[in-house]
Amino acid sequence: MTSHAHSAPAANAAARRQNLSKLLGDALLKGVCALIFLFLLLPTLVVIPTSFSDTQYLAFPPAHWSLRWYVAYFQDPEWIGATLFSLKVAGLTTVAAMTFGTLGALALVRGRVPLKGAVRAVVLAPMIVPHIVIAVAMYMVYMKWNLLGSLTGFVLAHTVVCLPFVVITVSAGLQKMDPSLEMAAASLGANRLRAFRHVTLPLLGPSFATAAAFAFITSLDEAVISYFLSSSTEKTLTRKMFEDIDFDLSPTIAVVSTLIIVMSVLLMGTIEGLRARAARRAKA
Repeated sequence: MTSHAHSAPAANAAARRQNLSKLLGDALLKGVCALIFLFLLLPTLVVIPTSFSDTQYLAFPPAHWSLRWYVAYFQDPEWIGATLFSLKVAGLTTVAAMTFGTLGALALVRGRVPLKGAVRAVVLAPMIVPHIVIAVAMYMVYMKWNLLGSLTGFVLAHTVVCLPFVVITVSAGLQKMDPSLEMAAASLGANRLRAFRHVTLPLLGPSFATAAAFAFITSLDEAVISYFLSSSTEKTLTRKMFEDIDFDLSPTIAVVSTLIIVMSVLLMGTIEGLRARAARRAKA
């Protein structure tokens, strides 16, 4: 009787200590995550206000707020030309990466590919190999093929870099999808192309949208390879930004960075909205 009376408070104290340790651990984890998130978000919080400065140089916080550098950006033909060229490259790269990446994902997930692990490693290699190595190799090849500064050269190079993101995203969607649905379509007389169009494609809509967004943003944001492949007449937005950092460090760079941030947020927000809508329809 006495031993039970003494053991109950001890068990309660141990439970309280365990709960306190769990609370402290959760608080510490949340605090560390908040610091990491703040560290990642801090450059954005600095760049956006800087773009509204009215001085000739980058200043944070701005002494006076102004849209002067936004007007200067939209009135500068070099900036607009580089922006349009980058958007064209990103759009064509997205189409190419989605086409080849989807075919690659179908082959790796649904097909019987010899040495599948080695093929997957080669496809995903651009995510691991430093971009400076890829840039130097492509520069040497493009010099012989006269592709430096060409739209074709940029699209080919960016497709190589964006392909792994498409393959990973589409492969994840294929692995979650029930293959019996495709088999049912085939049993009803649909060939592979028709089954893909009417069964696989609608079910993988969110994965395709996410992969396309990753490919577009990665191409638009790519700097190292673009720096090597640009010419004096055809250059991407990132190459133009590097040149201005070297020769004309003005708040226009902050303006361009802000516009890229806004575009990326809107694009990812749209994709997330489409995914949420697809999830609601699936539940309904």
